[in-house]
Amino acid sequence: MALTDQSTRIREGEELDAAVIDQYLKAHIPGLTGEPRISQFPGGASNLTYLLEYPGKEFVLRRPPFGHKAKSAHDMGREYRILNQLNAGFPYCPKAYVHCIDESVIGAEFYVMERVNGIILRSDMPAELNFSAEQTRELCKSFIDKMVELHNVDYQACGLGDLGKPEGYVQRQIGGWSDRYDKALTPDAPLWEPVKAWLKDKMPADHHKPGIVHNDYRFDNVILNPQNPSQIIGVLDWELTTIGDPLMDLGNTLAYWIEAGDSAPIQLMRRQPSNAPGMLTRQQFADYYAERSGIEIKSIDFYYTYGLFRLAGIVQQIYYRYFHGQTQDKRFAQFIQMNKLLEQMSLQVINKSQL
Repeated sequence: MALTDQSTRIREGEELDAAVIDQYLKAHIPGLTGEPRISQFPGGASNLTYLLEYPGKEFVLRRPPFGHKAKSAHDMGREYRILNQLNAGFPYCPKAYVHCIDESVIGAEFYVMERVNGIILRSDMPAELNFSAEQTRELCKSFIDKMVELHNVDYQACGLGDLGKPEGYVQRQIGGWSDRYDKALTPDAPLWEPVKAWLKDKMPADHHKPGIVHNDYRFDNVILNPQNPSQIIGVLDWELTTIGDPLMDLGNTLAYWIEAGDSAPIQLMRRQPSNAPGMLTRQQFADYYAERSGIEIKSIDFYYTYGLFRLAGIVQQIYYRYFHGQTQDKRFAQFIQMNKLLEQMSLQVINKSQL
Protein backbone atom coordinates (compact mmCIF):
# COMPACT_ATOMS: atom_id res chain seq x y z
CA MET A 1 0.00 0.00 0.00
CA ALA A 2 1.31 3.45 -0.94
CA LEU A 3 1.11 4.93 2.53
CA THR A 4 4.84 5.56 2.70
CA ASP A 5 6.02 9.08 1.90
CA GLN A 6 6.58 9.38 -1.85
CA SER A 7 9.16 11.61 -3.50
CA THR A 8 8.32 13.35 -6.77
CA ARG A 9 10.20 14.95 -9.62
CA ILE A 10 12.40 17.88 -8.70
CA ARG A 11 10.89 21.39 -8.72
CA GLU A 12 12.25 23.68 -11.41
CA GLY A 13 15.30 25.62 -10.25
CA GLU A 14 15.99 23.19 -7.39
CA GLU A 15 17.87 20.53 -9.39
CA LEU A 16 21.01 18.84 -8.07
CA ASP A 17 23.95 17.63 -10.18
CA ALA A 18 23.81 13.84 -9.80
CA ALA A 19 27.36 13.28 -11.08
CA VAL A 20 28.88 15.74 -8.59
CA ILE A 21 26.93 14.29 -5.66
CA ASP A 22 27.76 10.74 -6.71
CA GLN A 23 31.48 11.53 -6.77
CA TYR A 24 31.34 13.24 -3.37
CA LEU A 25 29.35 10.47 -1.66
CA LYS A 26 31.50 7.66 -3.05
CA ALA A 27 34.55 9.43 -1.63
CA HIS A 28 32.92 9.61 1.83
CA ILE A 29 30.62 6.58 2.18
CA PRO A 30 32.33 3.22 1.63
CA GLY A 31 30.73 0.49 -0.48
CA LEU A 32 28.50 2.65 -2.71
CA THR A 33 28.03 1.35 -6.25
CA GLY A 34 25.94 2.32 -9.27
CA GLU A 35 24.43 5.67 -10.13
CA PRO A 36 22.03 7.62 -7.88
CA ARG A 37 18.48 8.40 -8.91
CA ILE A 38 17.53 11.76 -7.41
CA SER A 39 13.98 12.90 -6.64
CA GLN A 40 12.55 15.46 -4.23
CA PHE A 41 10.19 15.25 -1.28
CA PRO A 42 7.32 17.75 -1.47
CA GLY A 43 6.89 20.21 1.40
CA GLY A 44 9.93 21.41 3.29
CA ALA A 45 9.39 25.16 3.62
CA SER A 46 12.60 25.68 5.54
CA ASN A 47 15.09 23.18 4.12
CA LEU A 48 14.90 21.24 0.84
CA THR A 49 14.84 17.45 1.06
CA TYR A 50 15.88 15.02 -1.69
CA LEU A 51 15.83 11.23 -2.02
CA LEU A 52 19.02 9.61 -3.40
CA GLU A 53 18.44 6.03 -4.54
CA TYR A 54 21.44 3.76 -5.09
CA PRO A 55 21.05 0.04 -5.82
CA GLY A 56 20.17 -1.45 -2.43
CA LYS A 57 20.74 1.80 -0.48
CA GLU A 58 18.67 4.95 -0.01
CA PHE A 59 19.74 8.30 1.45
CA VAL A 60 18.12 11.64 2.16
CA LEU A 61 19.97 14.87 1.39
CA ARG A 62 19.02 18.14 3.09
CA ARG A 63 20.15 21.57 1.96
CA PRO A 64 19.06 25.17 2.63
CA PRO A 65 16.61 26.79 0.18
CA PHE A 66 18.11 28.41 -2.91
CA GLY A 67 18.83 32.10 -2.46
CA HIS A 68 19.00 31.92 1.35
CA LYS A 69 22.53 32.28 2.58
CA ALA A 70 22.89 33.57 6.10
CA LYS A 71 20.66 31.68 8.52
CA SER A 72 20.71 28.17 7.13
CA ALA A 73 24.42 27.38 7.12
CA HIS A 74 24.49 27.03 10.89
CA ASP A 75 21.31 24.95 10.86
CA MET A 76 22.72 22.24 8.59
CA GLY A 77 25.71 21.61 10.83
CA ARG A 78 23.63 21.73 13.98
CA GLU A 79 21.01 19.31 12.67
CA TYR A 80 23.73 16.94 11.42
CA ARG A 81 25.44 17.04 14.79
CA ILE A 82 22.19 16.30 16.67
CA LEU A 83 21.44 13.27 14.46
CA ASN A 84 25.02 12.07 14.66
CA GLN A 85 25.31 12.22 18.44
CA LEU A 86 21.75 11.68 19.64
CA ASN A 87 21.45 8.40 17.73
CA ALA A 88 23.42 6.62 20.48
CA GLY A 89 20.85 7.56 23.16
CA PHE A 90 17.73 7.76 20.98
CA PRO A 91 17.92 5.29 18.09
CA TYR A 92 14.82 6.67 16.37
CA CYS A 93 16.60 9.61 14.80
CA PRO A 94 17.99 8.77 11.35
CA LYS A 95 21.70 7.95 11.12
CA ALA A 96 23.68 10.84 9.60
CA TYR A 97 26.47 9.94 7.19
CA VAL A 98 28.20 13.05 5.96
CA HIS A 99 28.10 16.83 6.39
CA CYS A 100 29.61 18.90 3.55
CA ILE A 101 30.63 22.47 4.39
CA ASP A 102 32.31 23.01 1.02
CA GLU A 103 29.72 25.14 -0.81
CA SER A 104 31.47 24.63 -4.16
CA VAL A 105 30.11 21.06 -4.36
CA ILE A 106 26.40 21.91 -4.85
CA GLY A 107 26.34 25.64 -4.11
CA ALA A 108 25.37 25.27 -0.45
CA GLU A 109 26.19 23.37 2.69
CA PHE A 110 24.33 20.04 2.95
CA TYR A 111 24.17 16.79 4.87
CA VAL A 112 23.17 13.23 4.01
CA MET A 113 21.35 10.80 6.30
CA GLU A 114 19.77 7.38 5.98
CA ARG A 115 16.26 7.11 4.61
CA VAL A 116 13.86 5.63 7.13
CA ASN A 117 11.14 4.20 4.92
CA GLY A 118 7.71 4.05 6.50
CA ILE A 119 4.27 5.56 6.98
CA ILE A 120 3.79 9.21 7.95
CA LEU A 121 0.32 10.18 9.16
CA ARG A 122 -1.21 13.45 7.94
CA SER A 123 -4.64 14.93 8.79
CA ASP A 124 -6.62 11.68 8.88
CA MET A 125 -6.00 8.01 9.66
CA PRO A 126 -5.62 6.22 6.30
CA ALA A 127 -8.56 3.85 5.72
CA GLU A 128 -6.11 1.18 4.50
CA LEU A 129 -4.64 0.92 8.02
CA ASN A 130 -8.02 -0.30 9.21
CA PHE A 131 -7.13 0.51 12.83
CA SER A 132 -9.57 -0.27 15.64
CA ALA A 133 -9.97 2.29 18.47
CA GLU A 134 -7.77 -0.02 20.62
CA GLN A 135 -4.98 -0.05 18.03
CA THR A 136 -5.21 3.73 17.67
CA ARG A 137 -4.92 4.12 21.44
CA GLU A 138 -1.82 1.87 21.47
CA LEU A 139 -0.27 4.00 18.72
CA CYS A 140 -1.10 7.17 20.67
CA LYS A 141 0.55 5.78 23.82
CA SER A 142 3.57 4.68 21.81
CA PHE A 143 3.82 8.26 20.44
CA ILE A 144 3.90 9.62 24.00
CA ASP A 145 6.34 6.91 25.16
CA LYS A 146 8.87 8.05 22.53
CA MET A 147 8.53 11.63 23.72
CA VAL A 148 9.20 10.56 27.32
CA GLU A 149 12.16 8.49 26.13
CA LEU A 150 13.61 11.52 24.33
CA HIS A 151 13.18 13.76 27.39
CA ASN A 152 15.01 11.15 29.48
CA VAL A 153 18.05 10.89 27.21
CA ASP A 154 21.33 11.61 29.03
CA TYR A 155 22.37 14.52 26.81
CA GLN A 156 25.74 14.90 28.54
CA ALA A 157 26.57 11.27 27.69
CA CYS A 158 25.66 11.98 24.04
CA GLY A 159 28.04 14.96 24.02
CA LEU A 160 25.15 17.40 23.55
CA GLY A 161 25.45 19.28 26.85
CA ASP A 162 26.19 22.54 25.01
CA LEU A 163 23.16 22.31 22.71
CA GLY A 164 21.09 24.71 24.80
CA LYS A 165 20.98 26.57 28.09
CA PRO A 166 18.32 25.12 30.42
CA GLU A 167 18.68 27.91 33.04
CA GLY A 168 15.99 30.53 32.43
CA TYR A 169 14.50 28.51 29.55
CA VAL A 170 10.82 29.20 30.39
CA GLN A 171 11.46 32.93 30.81
CA ARG A 172 13.38 33.10 27.51
CA GLN A 173 10.57 31.32 25.64
CA ILE A 174 7.85 33.62 26.99
CA GLY A 175 9.94 36.76 26.45
CA GLY A 176 11.22 35.60 23.06
CA TRP A 177 7.82 34.68 21.64
CA SER A 178 6.29 37.92 22.98
CA ASP A 179 8.99 39.90 21.13
CA ARG A 180 8.68 37.85 17.94
CA TYR A 181 4.90 38.23 18.01
CA ASP A 182 5.11 42.01 18.44
CA LYS A 183 7.60 42.32 15.56
CA ALA A 184 5.21 40.38 13.27
CA LEU A 185 2.10 42.42 14.18
CA THR A 186 -0.18 43.51 11.34
CA PRO A 187 -3.08 46.00 11.73
CA ASP A 188 -5.65 43.17 11.61
CA ALA A 189 -3.92 40.91 14.19
CA PRO A 190 -5.08 40.39 17.81
CA LEU A 191 -2.72 41.83 20.43
CA TRP A 192 -2.77 38.86 22.86
CA GLU A 193 -2.12 41.28 25.77
CA PRO A 194 -4.17 39.44 28.48
CA VAL A 195 -2.56 36.12 27.50
CA LYS A 196 0.98 37.54 27.50
CA ALA A 197 0.38 39.12 30.92
CA TRP A 198 -1.03 35.84 32.31
CA LEU A 199 1.89 33.78 30.99
CA LYS A 200 4.35 36.24 32.53
CA ASP A 201 2.50 36.13 35.85
CA LYS A 202 2.14 32.33 36.05
CA MET A 203 5.64 31.41 34.88
CA PRO A 204 6.90 28.29 36.71
CA ALA A 205 10.48 27.94 37.93
CA ASP A 206 13.01 26.14 35.75
CA HIS A 207 12.34 22.42 35.59
CA HIS A 208 14.55 20.42 37.96
CA LYS A 209 15.27 17.85 35.24
CA PRO A 210 15.84 19.56 31.89
CA GLY A 211 15.97 17.37 28.81
CA ILE A 212 16.36 17.34 25.06
CA VAL A 213 13.24 19.01 23.69
CA HIS A 214 12.22 18.39 20.06
CA ASN A 215 9.95 21.46 19.79
CA ASP A 216 7.98 20.12 16.82
CA TYR A 217 6.85 16.69 18.01
CA ARG A 218 3.74 15.80 15.99
CA PHE A 219 2.48 12.75 14.11
CA ASP A 220 3.66 14.12 10.75
CA ASN A 221 7.22 14.07 12.14
CA VAL A 222 7.20 10.40 13.15
CA ILE A 223 7.58 7.36 10.89
CA LEU A 224 5.60 4.16 11.43
CA ASN A 225 6.72 0.66 10.56
CA PRO A 226 4.89 -0.35 7.32
CA GLN A 227 4.79 -4.00 8.53
CA ASN A 228 3.52 -3.06 12.00
CA PRO A 229 2.04 0.46 11.85
CA SER A 230 1.47 0.82 15.58
CA GLN A 231 5.27 0.82 15.99
CA ILE A 232 7.25 4.07 15.62
CA ILE A 233 10.59 3.53 13.85
CA GLY A 234 11.75 7.09 13.26
CA VAL A 235 11.44 10.70 14.41
CA LEU A 236 12.19 13.50 11.94
CA ASP A 237 12.78 17.25 11.81
CA TRP A 238 15.32 18.11 14.49
CA GLU A 239 15.79 21.75 13.40
CA LEU A 240 14.30 23.29 16.56
CA THR A 241 15.81 20.85 19.06
CA THR A 242 17.51 22.23 22.16
CA ILE A 243 17.86 21.57 25.89
CA GLY A 244 15.05 22.92 28.01
CA ASP A 245 11.94 22.23 30.05
CA PRO A 246 10.26 18.99 28.89
CA LEU A 247 6.84 20.31 29.96
CA MET A 248 7.21 23.24 27.54
CA ASP A 249 7.78 20.64 24.81
CA LEU A 250 4.62 18.88 26.00
CA GLY A 251 2.77 22.22 25.75
CA ASN A 252 3.92 22.66 22.13
CA THR A 253 2.67 19.19 21.23
CA LEU A 254 -0.66 19.72 23.00
CA ALA A 255 -1.20 22.95 21.03
CA TYR A 256 -1.23 20.88 17.83
CA TRP A 257 -3.36 18.17 19.46
CA ILE A 258 -6.90 18.88 18.26
CA GLU A 259 -9.22 16.37 19.90
CA ALA A 260 -12.57 14.96 18.74
CA GLY A 261 -14.58 17.25 21.02
CA ASP A 262 -13.08 20.51 19.68
CA SER A 263 -15.36 22.81 17.66
CA ALA A 264 -15.65 22.76 13.85
CA PRO A 265 -13.49 25.91 13.31
CA ILE A 266 -10.73 24.35 15.46
CA GLN A 267 -10.99 21.07 13.49
CA LEU A 268 -10.06 23.03 10.34
CA MET A 269 -6.59 23.64 11.82
CA ARG A 270 -5.90 19.93 12.35
CA ARG A 271 -2.83 18.47 10.58
CA GLN A 272 -2.71 15.06 12.31
CA PRO A 273 -5.32 12.40 13.21
CA SER A 274 -5.45 13.37 16.91
CA ASN A 275 -9.27 13.29 16.74
CA ALA A 276 -9.52 9.63 15.61
CA PRO A 277 -11.53 7.17 17.76
CA GLY A 278 -9.14 5.80 20.40
CA MET A 279 -6.82 8.85 20.50
CA LEU A 280 -6.35 10.32 23.99
CA THR A 281 -7.72 13.78 24.80
CA ARG A 282 -5.23 16.53 25.72
CA GLN A 283 -5.81 15.94 29.43
CA GLN A 284 -5.42 12.15 29.06
CA PHE A 285 -2.28 12.77 26.96
CA ALA A 286 -0.79 14.90 29.76
CA ASP A 287 -1.85 12.41 32.44
CA TYR A 288 -0.27 9.50 30.57
CA TYR A 289 2.89 11.58 29.97
CA ALA A 290 3.07 12.35 33.71
CA GLU A 291 2.59 8.69 34.63
CA ARG A 292 5.29 7.49 32.20
CA SER A 293 7.81 10.21 33.01
CA GLY A 294 7.29 10.27 36.77
CA ILE A 295 6.84 14.05 36.58
CA GLU A 296 3.99 15.52 38.59
CA ILE A 297 1.92 17.92 36.47
CA LYS A 298 -0.44 19.84 38.74
CA SER A 299 -1.98 21.69 35.78
CA ILE A 300 -1.28 21.74 32.04
CA ASP A 301 -2.90 25.17 31.66
CA PHE A 302 0.33 27.19 31.58
CA TYR A 303 2.15 24.83 29.21
CA TYR A 304 -0.82 24.41 26.86
CA THR A 305 -1.47 28.19 26.74
CA TYR A 306 2.22 28.79 26.02
CA GLY A 307 1.99 26.22 23.19
CA LEU A 308 -1.04 28.02 21.71
CA PHE A 309 0.71 31.42 21.96
CA ARG A 310 3.88 30.08 20.34
CA LEU A 311 1.81 28.53 17.55
CA ALA A 312 0.10 31.91 17.04
CA GLY A 313 3.57 33.48 16.84
CA ILE A 314 4.61 31.05 14.09
CA VAL A 315 1.30 31.57 12.23
CA GLN A 316 1.56 35.38 12.52
CA GLN A 317 5.17 35.42 11.26
CA ILE A 318 3.99 33.61 8.12
CA TYR A 319 0.91 35.84 7.77
CA TYR A 320 3.12 38.96 8.12
CA ARG A 321 5.05 37.89 5.01
CA TYR A 322 1.78 37.36 3.13
CA PHE A 323 0.31 40.68 4.34
CA HIS A 324 3.39 42.58 3.10
CA GLY A 325 3.47 40.81 -0.26
CA GLN A 326 6.66 38.82 0.48
CA THR A 327 4.84 35.61 -0.46
CA GLN A 328 1.91 35.12 -2.83
CA ASP A 329 0.84 31.76 -1.37
CA LYS A 330 -2.94 32.06 -0.98
CA ARG A 331 -3.05 29.40 1.77
CA PHE A 332 -1.58 32.00 4.14
CA ALA A 333 -4.46 34.49 3.71
CA GLN A 334 -6.58 32.65 6.29
CA PHE A 335 -3.74 32.47 8.84
CA ILE A 336 -5.09 35.65 10.44
CA GLN A 337 -8.32 33.78 11.30
CA MET A 338 -6.25 30.96 12.78
CA ASN A 339 -4.37 33.45 14.96
CA LYS A 340 -7.65 34.95 16.26
CA LEU A 341 -9.00 31.48 16.99
CA LEU A 342 -5.84 30.53 18.91
CA GLU A 343 -6.24 33.66 21.06
CA GLN A 344 -9.87 32.70 21.84
CA MET A 345 -8.77 29.16 22.76
CA SER A 346 -6.09 30.58 25.10
CA LEU A 347 -8.53 32.94 26.80
CA GLN A 348 -10.95 30.04 27.38
CA VAL A 349 -8.18 28.04 29.09
CA ILE A 350 -7.20 31.04 31.24
CA ASN A 351 -10.81 31.79 32.26
CA LYS A 352 -11.31 28.24 33.53
CA SER A 353 -7.84 27.84 35.04
CA GLN A 354 -7.23 27.26 38.76
CA LEU A 355 -3.67 28.59 38.53
